Parts: sequence; structure tokens; C-alpha cells
Amino acid sequence: MEASGHTGAGGAFLRGRIVSDGTVVENGVVAYDGDRLVFAGPYPEFSPQGRPEHDVPAGSILVPGLVDMHCHGGFGADFSSADEDAARRAAAFLHRSGTTTLLASTVPAPPAQALAALQVLAGLCADGLLAGIHAEGPFVSTECSGALEPAHLNDPDLELLARLIDAGQGQLRTMTYAPELAGAGELADRLTAHGVIPSIGHTACDSATAATALAQASEGLASAGFDGYSARPTVTHLFNGMPPLHHRSPGPAAACLRAAAAGAAAVELIADGTHLDPQTILTVFELVGAANILLVSDAIAATGLEDGEYGLGGRLVTVAGGRATLAGTDTLAGGTSTLLDVVRTAVGSGVPLPDALASATSVPAAVLGLADEVGSLHAGFRADVLVLTPELRLNAVLRKGRWLA
Repeated sequence: MEASGHTGAGGAFLRGRIVSDGTVVENGVVAYDGDRLVFAGPYPEFSPQGRPEHDVPAGSILVPGLVDMHCHGGFGADFSSADEDAARRAAAFLHRSGTTTLLASTVPAPPAQALAALQVLAGLCADGLLAGIHAEGPFVSTECSGALEPAHLNDPDLELLARLIDAGQGQLRTMTYAPELAGAGELADRLTAHGVIPSIGHTACDSATAATALAQASEGLASAGFDGYSARPTVTHLFNGMPPLHHRSPGPAAACLRAAAAGAAAVELIADGTHLDPQTILTVFELVGAANILLVSDAIAATGLEDGEYGLGGRLVTVAGGRATLAGTDTLAGGTSTLLDVVRTAVGSGVPLPDALASATSVPAAVLGLADEVGSLHAGFRADVLVLTPELRLNAVLRKGRWLA
């Protein structure tokens, strides 16, 4: 089943400036039939073969639909606590906002609630609205819990992990964990054996522990049959939820940067201008390269709505000036930007547009094992296309060959 609000499917072509896979085609064409792309390249090489032209404004930029690996909800719905209807509305809103492929992120909760949330989200995955689930915990550090409820955090518990994996019905794609906790190594091995990507985060570990954990996760993914970009772990929102990098105590961030620079890990960046300074965003891109960065939104229920009070896994969040914090504190509690907003902020920080887009499209698609399906504009790929203005504002969204209302 698809979200409502789509307008007609069929075949057509669009003309504009194509930005995909780190390259630019100034006078480009993207054509689709049904839910598949049939051409993406220079206009002089294109033959319409009877397809009509879908008019877009002059100066339009054509880019792949965005891929978000860390997103807690939107449009009033929190994926950790929403019922099926609310979760569907959030997914539809995110699709309309340009994120045509996403993981639904959950936060730690009492086991019964956590299991119920995974079951709801697994149903949306089966319907094609979500590409999988990201569990942010519960096996993370209380010392670096951030907006996560400390009462719901645990040392690794393989029995609970098995129940979470079962509830996810094969849709759990990645899990954030703290490698310094007792039993974390066995947890990581169990994750990779089940095809779940380990993501270190919300951790107070030292640099050596982080390096060892990333290496172990890489080996586990390779042994489990992952290949290419998929055979590497990720880092949950680098710099957030971990000690700051200090010259005498480098902490996990140093090891994560080294692993990313070597192509052995991919680091998430919430490049929304709130979680990271623009110079930090630019520095990480220049140090490790776009191919090793995952731009993420960390969007919460408030995304797409005005300032006010919202929920995040049962915790009250206050949004003021677009900045989300735990009520009564200054602790950041997710983001309120869409992934397209994040791309625009990264570009405003000095990151070249092709690089910022790659980190929000082809790189996460490859990490998720979807490198031949989404994240790029190529014949045979899913017909997911964004039409942007020269200022990177959203003009139109094509998802699976249907224009979203």
C-alpha cells in the first residue's frame, strides 16, 4: 500500500541541471516509465520515444530522492510511540519533503512499548513506506544519554536483543550501541549475524575502545556476507552524544574520524546548524570525504510544524526558534529540519553541492545495501527525483514514478 496524495503514474521526461553521484550534467534529461528511470544524462543523447515532457521551472536542478538513516518522525508523529495511522502520516510528510527513502528511528522505552513500536514500523516497511528501522539504543551509556531516557537504558542483554530483532520482522537495519558496556562485543557479533549494522554512539568510550569496536563490526559485517560499502559500521551523529575531542583525551570521535577517512566506517552528521557549527561540518567533509559521511536529519515529531511542545519516546520536548530541547533543560532533543534542509545548510557551510547530495543519497543507499535501487539517477533505478530551485528549495517530488501532491 502507498501513502495517499499521489498524482498519476506513467512515463515522461524532465529537463534541468542534473546533480547525482558527485557529478553535474548542466543540460540534462531524466526520463521514467512507471516506477523506473529509463534515462538520465545529457539532453543531446536523449530520444523521447513518444514520452511527453513534464514541465519544470527554468533553472531547475534534478537530484535523486534523499535517503535518511536517522529520523524519529515528523508532522506531529513520533515513530517510537505513534500508532499505525500517525506513523503513516509522518512517512508521507517526509516523502513529500524530499526524503523518499528513510529508516524510522526509535528511542529506548519499556520493553513492551519498544516491541510494539517495532511491530508497527515493520508493517510500514512491508508496505514500502519505510526502508527499515534504526534502533537508537537501548544498549547505550547513561553518561552520554543525551535526550534518551536513562531509566530505559541497559547493558547489552542478548535475550532482549533477540526479542527486538524478532519484533522488527527482518526490518531492523541498524542499532546504536556503546562499545564500552559489558557484553558489547557479543552484542555487535549478534547484530551482524542477523544482518543489522552496528552503529557506535551515545558512548563515553576512549579512542582505543572505539577503534576496536569499529574493526570488530567491520569484520562481522564482512563475515555475514555484506559487500562493498555495506561492509562497514556507522557512527551515530558524530560529536553529539559523546565526549568532545580533546588533545589529551581524544575520545571516540578521533577513532571514528580515522576509520571514516580510511573508508572503514561512515559517520552521521546532523548538519542542521544547531547540532554542529558550520566550520565543523566543512572540516569533517574535507578530512574524511563525502563518500564516508551520512547526512541525517535526526528529525522529531515537531518537524514540519511550528514551535511548541512535542513528544520523543515519552519525554517532553520544547521547540523554540526551531531548536528542540528536553523540556526545562538545554539538552538537544533531535532536530526539526528535513534532510533537504540539512543538505542546504551543509552547502551553506561551504560543502560543494555534489558532495552534500552524495552524502544524503548514494552513500546512505550503499550503506543500506540499496546501491542499485535508490540514491542515484540511472536507468533501472527507482524513479525518485526531486525538482529543486537554484536556491535548493523544493519544487516537486517524484517517488516511485508518482508525483506527490
